[in-house]
Amino acid sequence: MKVLLIKDVYKLGRAGEVKRVADGYGRNFLLPQGLAVLATPSALKMVESVRAQANDRRAVANKEMSGIAEILSRVTLTFAAKAGETGKLYGSITPQMIAEAIKQKTEIEISRRQMDLEPIRVLGTFKVHIRLTMDLVPEVTVIVHREGENPMMAEAEKEEERPAPAEAKVEEVEALAETEAQVEEVEAITEPEASAE
Repeated sequence: MKVLLIKDVYKLGRAGEVKRVADGYGRNFLLPQGLAVLATPSALKMVESVRAQANDRRAVANKEMSGIAEILSRVTLTFAAKAGETGKLYGSITPQMIAEAIKQKTEIEISRRQMDLEPIRVLGTFKVHIRLTMDLVPEVTVIVHREGENPMMAEAEKEEERPAPAEAKVEEVEALAETEAQVEEVEAITEPEASAE
């Protein structure tokens, strides 16, 4: 089924665009929610006016939400969790938990549906994208650390474990040079024996 989008639809398109969608998706979601209309010849004549209205609405929404986006982009959330030796959590950090933590920290109410995130199941640092509008998608930093550990200490240890890229290359080159030297020694030892025969 072809539809004309009346409003912006995340991961589908912007208002004023004509899209081909599955019949069930169009009939059961887009049309009843008022997000789209069937792309009939008369509806297609409205494309430019729909786009103009949508651009105006989008500009207003972006202006209103820009302050919230700026606040959210500076937010860092930490979660203490029980985890196994491999860093896998016993349980998970869900989008709902993150939404509640954001509300508690900033008093900004975010729906879990606005987050592009599967539940977090391992220790580490994650960037969570929050869709405020089609154009404003700030990132919130989420640090998941083991219970009883300082989250900053856990991050520092991980940084120490990872060699810097330049150091890693130097180590690889040195290891390769040692291997080549050993090969040359073995060849030097075996060559006189071969010439003696």
